[in-house]
Amino acid sequence: MSDKKNSTRREFLKSSSAAAGVALAGGLSITRSAHAQGSGELKAVLIGCGGRGSGAAGNFLKNPNTKIVAVADAFEDKAKGAAGRYKLSPEAAFWGFDGYRKAISVDCDMCIIATPPGFRPIHHKAAIEAGKHVFMEKPCCTDAPGFNMLMETNKLADEKGLKVGVGLQRRHQASYTQGIKEIRDGKYGDIMFTRVYWNGGGVWVRGGGATPMENQMRNWYYFNWLCGDNICEQHVHNLDIGNWVMDDHPVEANAMGGREVRKGKMEFGQIFDHHFVEYTYADGRKMYSQCRHIRGCWSSVSEAAHGTKGSGGVSSRGRGANPYDQEHTDLIAAIKNNEKYNEGWYGATSSMTAVLGRMASYSGQVVKWDDALEKGPAEMIYENHDQLTMESTPPVVPGEDGTYEDSVPVPGVYRAY
Repeated sequence: MSDKKNSTRREFLKSSSAAAGVALAGGLSITRSAHAQGSGELKAVLIGCGGRGSGAAGNFLKNPNTKIVAVADAFEDKAKGAAGRYKLSPEAAFWGFDGYRKAISVDCDMCIIATPPGFRPIHHKAAIEAGKHVFMEKPCCTDAPGFNMLMETNKLADEKGLKVGVGLQRRHQASYTQGIKEIRDGKYGDIMFTRVYWNGGGVWVRGGGATPMENQMRNWYYFNWLCGDNICEQHVHNLDIGNWVMDDHPVEANAMGGREVRKGKMEFGQIFDHHFVEYTYADGRKMYSQCRHIRGCWSSVSEAAHGTKGSGGVSSRGRGANPYDQEHTDLIAAIKNNEKYNEGWYGATSSMTAVLGRMASYSGQVVKWDDALEKGPAEMIYENHDQLTMESTPPVVPGEDGTYEDSVPVPGVYRAY
């Protein structure tokens, strides 16, 4: 393996194993000591004021001595609405594509980042460079350049002693930490492969917008530069569990996918509605992945491990706190107690696992991890992103019929890089 691959895997194994060890060894006990040291108020800014951002802020605020001190969103109405919810002055609400920088400059300790995923690497980098702790939602990137940016920022966070949490809440869910412990203890013997699923009927659809940019920003789930496809936005949870079981990331992906029901409407954007991916790890073990957004089909959101002594679900019967609350409590404990804490490593790697699968699904070709990192194209706008407006031209534009059908990838024609 190349030095680059070895380095990436060593970093991933070291950081993910350490994080898993904390969860497995301490479980939910960290909750009880979250405020054992230091009682000062923890001030956060919320960047991204949609549903998940509001949810994350609510989870954060359930902890004692926490406060939202500023908000930012690309849209004025969302920023002002959030400011009203948190009883902030008008001066503490910022909007526009550069609003995040203004929020980060406010006197605060932490940034809660819940903008559309394509912006995540940019906003994470800005927050860490400004010396702020970070909680960022998943997925953490939508393309390989974003992953590479995340990894560099994660290094900087460690150098600065900053703490990073990621919204992969299963890592803080007692049933999963217990299930991983049982697998580590040999419940299924030596693990040979995993199966992971996010099959369901789909998510919200939003139309509207005076310009293509505004339409895409409001309907962000359906555009790759913003969302990364449903394999990234939702299925990353299950892929993360597969990587957790294997203590590694895949080195290649072979996949198929397509678009059966998302056709002929502007609001369906350019993403697929189903993917199947066969991931291969460095030691030859496999992860078989399915995600689908089609109503009337078999639905499952789950993970299973197959070993030399049997097989079964990864999630066990452990019970504990709401994991959406727990992930914030654990991050706050690390901040208060100045403990090493950086979930950005496995957040980035599991997000790139999803990107790798999408690249293979769109192209119909085997895509290797190292090649994807070196040659994978940018979906997101990384240059002059702060100068964007709702009148800017987005990376994809509608065709003459008003839809994005011409931008839908065609396997065998689409090139992964």
